[in-house]
Amino acid sequence: MIKKQAKRQHCVARDLTVEERSMAKPAPTKNAGDAATAVVPVPSPFEYHVYGPRKLSFTSWRDLLSSSWKNPDYRRMVIACFIQGAYLLELDRQEKRDERTSLAPQWWRPFKYRLVQALVDERDGSIYGAVLEWDRQAALSDYIPFRPTRAPAAVVALRGTLLKAPTFRRDVVDDLRFLAWDSLKGSVRFAGALAALRAAARKFGVANVCVGGHSLGAGFALQVGKALAKEGVFVECHVFNPPSVSLVMSLKGFAETAGELWGRVRAWIPYMGTQAGGDAGGGSNSESEAKASLARAGMAKWLPHLYINTNDYICCYYSDAASGTATVAVGSGGGSGTSKAGVARMVVVSKGPSKFLAAHGLEQWWADDVELQVALNHSKLVDRQLRSLYAPPPAAPAARS
Repeated sequence: MIKKQAKRQHCVARDLTVEERSMAKPAPTKNAGDAATAVVPVPSPFEYHVYGPRKLSFTSWRDLLSSSWKNPDYRRMVIACFIQGAYLLELDRQEKRDERTSLAPQWWRPFKYRLVQALVDERDGSIYGAVLEWDRQAALSDYIPFRPTRAPAAVVALRGTLLKAPTFRRDVVDDLRFLAWDSLKGSVRFAGALAALRAAARKFGVANVCVGGHSLGAGFALQVGKALAKEGVFVECHVFNPPSVSLVMSLKGFAETAGELWGRVRAWIPYMGTQAGGDAGGGSNSESEAKASLARAGMAKWLPHLYINTNDYICCYYSDAASGTATVAVGSGGGSGTSKAGVARMVVVSKGPSKFLAAHGLEQWWADDVELQVALNHSKLVDRQLRSLYAPPPAAPAARS
């Protein structure tokens, strides 16, 4: 009797032990899987540590001793990052990300900047740009009491076209506006960007402000900078893959080419004799004298920075060289400077993306493996677009006696 009872208790204990083991084994496996799914979210492809530059140093106290902003390559890469942040501001809005999950701040906070204004298109509520300012509080927390040398106090960053439904219509309308008229002045975004840049220049001074844009945003940045240059406000301007194809500019180019060919034909017509040749020579001399007078006057105080990939069909025409274009010397008056002649500083990709979409992309301008070269800035297109800045002012009407 005692043996049977002990045997029964032993069987029950063994069954409980097996049941406990069977219950204990799958439970941790299931919970571990759930925890792995909850703790390790899928990163967005546009997060800075995934999509951004690999070897770009963040702003630190070391920049007080030797500022990275003095390096043109560093300046180019950081401003390109700011423009990427402007793109992500609109994508954050479309995907309803909050302050905790937004991606845009990752692209300017490491450099100690903060968003002070989002440029909003009042027609559809889309964000087409951002005004960033030096974040003094964030800098002080990292023992940076003041801005490093050459670091701008404010940056106006303008994005390009987004092929997404919420903003696609307005972006394409401005693309077509530039294609038809070679101008963006009629756009609501032009007025907003101009007002933001003018306000920043008044607040911090012209030397402490810059504007940058990519694609369509580069077109806005170039034309907004040009509008301020006409007012005597020369703001640093960086444009990446600016649009170069427009119907008006093509017609102007055709007319100028036809005029040059007609001038050559007239010079060889027999019955015109030496008089035609003399007239042609006189015209050429007067044009050369006009260009030389502009160079002596030192009127090229605004020097935009253009970043071009010749494999990009949208901006490739900026690289068309022109012999004898109306370029003027850049530098201080008095002739002591040794800077190159030209009206723009153009950086061209010598080794980089060759397919169109990659060649038009913004990420190539912060890539580590791209090779760039500074091109001679005798560009037909730059000359045509900026010619009005360097044209002599109209003569004042004679006073009546």
